[in-house]
Amino acid sequence: METPLVIQKFTSESDYLPVKSLKDVKFVLWTETVKIWRIAIPVALSQLFQFLTNSSTSIYAGHLGDIQLSSISLYQGVVSSIYYFFLFGMSSALATLCGQAFGAGQIQSTCIYVQRSCIVLTATCIILLPIYVYATPILKLLGQDEALADLAGTYSIQVIPNMFSFAIALPTLRFLQAQSKVKVIMYIAIVVLLIQNGLLYIFIHVFGWGTTGIAMATNIVGWVFAVALVVYIIGWCKEEWTGFSWIAFRDLWAFAKLSFAACVMFCLEQWYITCIMLLAGRLDNPVIAVGSYSICFNVQGWDIMVLLGISTAISVRVSNALGMSHPRAAKYSFCVTLFQSLLLGILFMTVIFLSKQEFAKIFTNSEDIIQAAADLAYLLGVTMVLNSASQVMSGDCLLCQL
Repeated sequence: METPLVIQKFTSESDYLPVKSLKDVKFVLWTETVKIWRIAIPVALSQLFQFLTNSSTSIYAGHLGDIQLSSISLYQGVVSSIYYFFLFGMSSALATLCGQAFGAGQIQSTCIYVQRSCIVLTATCIILLPIYVYATPILKLLGQDEALADLAGTYSIQVIPNMFSFAIALPTLRFLQAQSKVKVIMYIAIVVLLIQNGLLYIFIHVFGWGTTGIAMATNIVGWVFAVALVVYIIGWCKEEWTGFSWIAFRDLWAFAKLSFAACVMFCLEQWYITCIMLLAGRLDNPVIAVGSYSICFNVQGWDIMVLLGISTAISVRVSNALGMSHPRAAKYSFCVTLFQSLLLGILFMTVIFLSKQEFAKIFTNSEDIIQAAADLAYLLGVTMVLNSASQVMSGDCLLCQL
């Protein structure tokens, strides 16, 4: 049988020829799968391991009791979401600047950008500090249960050091991601996750410190992660890192305005999580409602972290293909990725449906919360399928805008 043209003539430097046979389909499917997952796997794992630090906190809190799970979930869904998404959005300006600097060959200027971003984000943390200090009255004002608000407010004050660690961690993450040094982030995230679980076990089961132990472990691993990233940059990014400089303190206001502009739309898109958590806290049984929603949110988060890796991969792959004037490669890559993402979404949905009475047991022993989470399983599964398509299309739509 004659070899299909798409297989016969395709090279890494040329575009695909039109697909005309089943062999062509298989060839494109395999080629694009390898290229996509070579990028997606390290990105997805690094994102997943970072997210699992939050999930570990919820798991240990859930096995302390219903109040502890719901209180820390209220903190994560309201207080933490407000500041984290704000800082994360502001750091996206650094990603743009670093990407432009690397593209223009101005590598050493990225060192100044990182330091400037750390300064701006630290100042932002100070501005946002009252949200932590007055978390209890704020939550009560928003109609949350008093017992949950009291414990969530106490926990918020205890984890203030962790908030400031993100002022260092997020800029350094953006710096490394701009250089595609994703595997380093993944390795550090794995080590930090192991350290966190070890500390949580010791502080809770050995010392019996309860939620205070969770807060201490959170503070420690937050700064371990930030310091590890800084140490790697200083020690192993010799060409990009030129040392600390007073120049970083120049043009701070202009940099702050750019960062703030970058975060506004991101925050508006992400703060729906805060709204849902607040609504759950106003239901008839807020402990059960907040706890079950938190469990579903964590499980969905695992799915989203994997999909973010795929979204990043398709953005890189399609942009490279378009940059080389290979429109057919971009089209086939998008189709293959969308197909595989939908398969993953269906797989995740099936797992949730089959384990609807079991998956919540990872987080809690409470039969009421387990049953409430099981009641949400069908909605959670359908959401996973919808996310599988939306994440890939959002990555591709961004390229269309550019």
